[in-house]
Amino acid sequence: MKIGQLREMKTEELHGELDRLRRHLFDLRSQRVTEKLENPNQVTQARRDIARIFTILKERGETGIEERQYHLEAIATHRRGG
Repeated sequence: MKIGQLREMKTEELHGELDRLRRHLFDLRSQRVTEKLENPNQVTQARRDIARIFTILKERGETGIEERQYHLEAIATHRRGG
């Protein structure tokens, strides 16, 4: 994802995208371990996109990004009934 596209997103959208990318990275790492990953560059790209989002959030003065992500994850887990 391009940095310009990320900068246009609202803070809430960035947090959602960060959550989505982290889940995607987890899936890619799982595929890499089981040798089912077709394109290893996807892992690098996902990590870079996550870093870009962190950079933008920090530029916007966001603090406690990790804590917020854990909170959002807990809410999502609770809603799913898990």
